[in-house]
Amino acid sequence: MALCDLPQLTLLLLPLLARLSAGDCPCSEAALCQPIRHRPDFEVFVFDVGQKTWKSYDWSQITTVAAFGKYDPELMCYAHSKGARVVLKGDVSLKNIIDPTFRASWIAQKVTFDVAWSPKRIDKRCYNYTGIADACDFLFVMSYDEQSQIWSECIAAANAPYNQTLTGYIDYIKMGISPKKLVMGVPWYGYDYICLNLSKDDICSIAKVPFRGAPCSDAAGHQVPYKVIMKQVNGSVSGSQWDKDQQAPYYNYKDPAGHFHQVWYDNPQSISLKAAYVKNYGLRGIGMWNANCLDYSDDALAREQTQEMWGALKPRL
Repeated sequence: MALCDLPQLTLLLLPLLARLSAGDCPCSEAALCQPIRHRPDFEVFVFDVGQKTWKSYDWSQITTVAAFGKYDPELMCYAHSKGARVVLKGDVSLKNIIDPTFRASWIAQKVTFDVAWSPKRIDKRCYNYTGIADACDFLFVMSYDEQSQIWSECIAAANAPYNQTLTGYIDYIKMGISPKKLVMGVPWYGYDYICLNLSKDDICSIAKVPFRGAPCSDAAGHQVPYKVIMKQVNGSVSGSQWDKDQQAPYYNYKDPAGHFHQVWYDNPQSISLKAAYVKNYGLRGIGMWNANCLDYSDDALAREQTQEMWGALKPRL
């Protein structure tokens, strides 16, 4: 998943902006149809994949919403009323990328680029990261799916192990990229793996599913949103456990067919550790894939769990 939001925004929003400038503003106030010019010192970059859950987001934190669902004018109006940008995904032709008029107009906008959790050829991403960083306002580092290429034992592991995650940022900074050019992306989902064998030490052996040269990968499992995990964990055979090495929670459960599963995920505890790194090392901000993974219902417990996840984004020393 990658997003260079300004070229995509330009492609998809030019017809929209033309209508808005012609007076076809869907907002209650015409001013809400104007682009957000404020550039915050600290970014909270939120990915939204559709529906109406955005109405329950913590807008006291959000600076940018990247909308991956169908364009929702109500979302734009509401986000602008809170001082937050809305950007859309899309494709942009090479012709437009090199067009001087487009390039000049983008200077006044926000240009970002999504990169892997590490610059070390993850999933064969061989990019000129320093050049991209120089050309963008910041890089959104996708610090998740870190088991996409497993070169060691084929066992279930954390989606975003703490030390491994931080190593990625250290490597980006060593390349000469300023911490102020890096926004940390954290996962609000986990991975559910079927265990071919589950040892007494909770080592879950998984099927060998190769990916881009690696013998094993997280493709042996499937992604599970945090709201589903929270409904399942208390009824699991193990309850929530904490791995001290990976600084991440997991649990084991047995399916109706009698197979053991191991689920690795991030929770407020693991995310708070990463948010503290963001603060301590002066990163540009934090964000997540994706905000729709939480339970925004009126259930009291779900509401508390959702508030805790949003709260974990606030860096603590």
